[in-house]
Amino acid sequence: MERYLKILLVLALCFGMTPALSAQEQLTPEEKEKKFYEFIEKEVERYESTLKLESWQVFYVDSILTHDYRAMQEEFEALQARKVENNALYEGARDKWMQRIYDSFHRVLDDSQWAKYLKSGAGREQKAREKRAARQAAIKQK
Repeated sequence: MERYLKILLVLALCFGMTPALSAQEQLTPEEKEKKFYEFIEKEVERYESTLKLESWQVFYVDSILTHDYRAMQEEFEALQARKVENNALYEGARDKWMQRIYDSFHRVLDDSQWAKYLKSGAGREQKAREKRAARQAAIKQK
């Protein structure tokens, strides 16, 4: 999914707004809100089935995803309102909130669930975030 978002972002920047992005911007606030909660619900269901979550864990996963994705969305909207075009800023905001989800899940999941979570791609994404953070730190030191 991360690769798909990057490709979509690059295409949108290269060719202007794509019809898919334009259609999404034309959604009413109620429709956007509905889509947001549908996305969260699907993610929670996916984690519940793949990680065999207990009911209390489902509650926490739902709360974590709802809060952190909402905060990430608000940060993106703030960047868009300021007409920021630097992809690194969007990537940094995304990395910040995905790191918070990763850390929060680590506190909620037991050892076997955590291992499955890492194998499902979270470990690879964490390494990619660490590489980007190291690259940004190296740029700042120059």
